Amino acid sequence: MVRLGFIIGFIALIGVLLSGLAAYRVHEQELAIDGIALSRAIDVHASLVQDRLTERELLARVASGLFRSPSVVKANMLQPLRSAIYAFKTDFVIASWIARLKPGDLAAAQAELKSAGFTNPTIRDFDDKPLDLRTINKPIDVLMDLEPRSPDTLGFPGRAYDRHSVIGPMLAQAAVTGRPLASDPIPLLRQNGPIGLVLASPILLEGSSEPAGFVTFSYELAPLMLTDDDRSLFSVVLKDPDDANDEYVANDQGFVTLRAVRQGDPLPSVVRTVTFGGRDWSLAYYAKNNAAQRAQQTAIVVAAIGLALTGIVCGLFGYVAYNNLRLSREIEVRIGFERRLTAVIDELNHRVKNILAVIQSIVTRTLRHGSDMDVARELLIGRIHAMSNVVTLLSESQWQGVKLKGLFESRAIPHADRIVINGPDIAVSARAAQSLSLLFFELASHSDEGLSLVGKHPHIVANWEVSGEEPDTIFHFRWEEFNTSAATRREDSDFGLILLDRVAPEALGGTAKRYFTDVSYVYELIAPMATVVDMNERDRTGEISAPVRPAR
Repeated sequence: MVRLGFIIGFIALIGVLLSGLAAYRVHEQELAIDGIALSRAIDVHASLVQDRLTERELLARVASGLFRSPSVVKANMLQPLRSAIYAFKTDFVIASWIARLKPGDLAAAQAELKSAGFTNPTIRDFDDKPLDLRTINKPIDVLMDLEPRSPDTLGFPGRAYDRHSVIGPMLAQAAVTGRPLASDPIPLLRQNGPIGLVLASPILLEGSSEPAGFVTFSYELAPLMLTDDDRSLFSVVLKDPDDANDEYVANDQGFVTLRAVRQGDPLPSVVRTVTFGGRDWSLAYYAKNNAAQRAQQTAIVVAAIGLALTGIVCGLFGYVAYNNLRLSREIEVRIGFERRLTAVIDELNHRVKNILAVIQSIVTRTLRHGSDMDVARELLIGRIHAMSNVVTLLSESQWQGVKLKGLFESRAIPHADRIVINGPDIAVSARAAQSLSLLFFELASHSDEGLSLVGKHPHIVANWEVSGEEPDTIFHFRWEEFNTSAATRREDSDFGLILLDRVAPEALGGTAKRYFTDVSYVYELIAPMATVVDMNERDRTGEISAPVRPAR
C-alpha cells in the first residue's frame, strides 16, 4: 500500500508540475496571439487611413491644378471639375469654391450669385449676419460655388469666411504656404451637423503670390477614421489637435462626439500618427478585449483540469495540449492569411482607382475641345501605352518599385534609340514610376523627329544623379535635346505643360523648370530621394507580398 501510495503521489506530483507548466504556456501563448493580432490589425488600419487621406489630398491638388485663370466673381467655377471630382472620389460632403474678393468686386459678385439661382445671394458674414459692404476696405473670402447643389446647400453661397474662428485662420495659413491645408474638426452643414474636416487648396494665378481663392472639400470625420467596423479588435479615436485631454469618438453608426479624457481612464494600446492637409493627426487605439484577463482565465481552467488528472490523464492532457498548440498555430496562420488577403484587396483597389484617375485625366486633357484628332489619338495611345508599361513593370516587382532605366524601354518611349541615358539604376517607388513614365513619354513625344545625330553626340541625353548625404539626399534629373529650338520643337500640349510644370514635381515633392539654350531644350527636375524611393510604400507592399508563416 505504501508503495502504491508513493507511486500515486509521484504521479500526482507529475500531474501538478505538468498542469502548472501547461497553464503557464497557455497564458503566454494567448497573450502573444492577442498581441500579434491586435498589432497587425492596427498597422493595417493605420495604413488604410493614411492611404484614404492621401487620396483626398491628391484630389485637392488635382482640382487646383485644373483651374486656369479663374474669374473670382463667377458663380459656376466648379462646373469644369464636377465630372472629375465625382469620378475620383464621391464621399465628400461639400466641394466649394471660395473666392478672395476685393471691395470693388462685391457688387458684381452679388449679381453673379443672384443670376446663378442661389437662394440668398447677399454678401454676408459666415453666421448669415449682414455685412455693410461700404465699410469693407480689404479682400474677403466669399463662398461663390459649391457641389452638390441641394436645398440644404443652396443658401451657403455669399457667406464670407475670413472671420470664421476655424476656417478663417486655415484659409489665411493656406494662402501663406501655397499648399493644401486641413482645418480643425468642426460641425459640417449646420451647427449640430456631423463633425468633419475641411481641406482647402489655394489657387494661385501666374505671376502672383496672392491666391485668387480656394478649392475646398469637406469630409465627415468617421469615414476618414474607418470606424464603422464593429467586429474589429479595437476602437479608434482621434486626438483633439487643440486639447490633448479631448478625443473624438465615433460609435457604430458613425456619429462622432467629443469625449474628455479623465484621470484614471485606461490608456490607449497604441497611438499612430497620420498626415493630412499639411498636419499630423494622432489616432489612439483601444483594445476591445482584456487579453490579460482572458489569458489568466484560460490558464486557471487548464491548471484545474490538470490537477484532477491521474498519470494516464496527465499523459493524455499532454497530447491534447500539443495538438492545441499546433491548432493555435494553424489558426494564427489562417487569421494572418485572411488579413493579408484583405490588405491585398484594399491595396489593389487603391492602385486601380489611382490608375483610373490618371487615365481619366489623360483622356480628358488629350481629347479636349478643338484638338487635332489625329495628333490627339497618337498622344492618347502613347500615354496609355506608357501607363500600361509601367503597370507591367510594377506587377513584375509586386508593386515594390521599378528600375529607373527600365522606364526608357523602346516599347514605352518614342525614339528610345536616340536617347542616351546616364545615371545610377535606382529603384523608384510605384507612385514615382507612374509620374516619371508619363513625364518621359511627354518629353520624348514632343522632341523633333527630323533631327539626327550631331557628330558623335546623340540628339537626346537623359541624365540623373543622386547628391547629398542620408537622409537628405536629392534626386536631380536633366533632359536635354540638342540641335533644337523653340521654332523647331513641337509645342507642348496643355496636358504636357501641366504634367511637366505641376503634376510631376508635386507628386515627387520637388520642383521643375524648362528652358531653351543656344543649341538645346532642357528640362530639369529636382526632388528629395525620400519621395522618389518611398521606403514606406515599399515596406508596405513587401509585407503584403511576403509569405505567411506560423509562429515558432
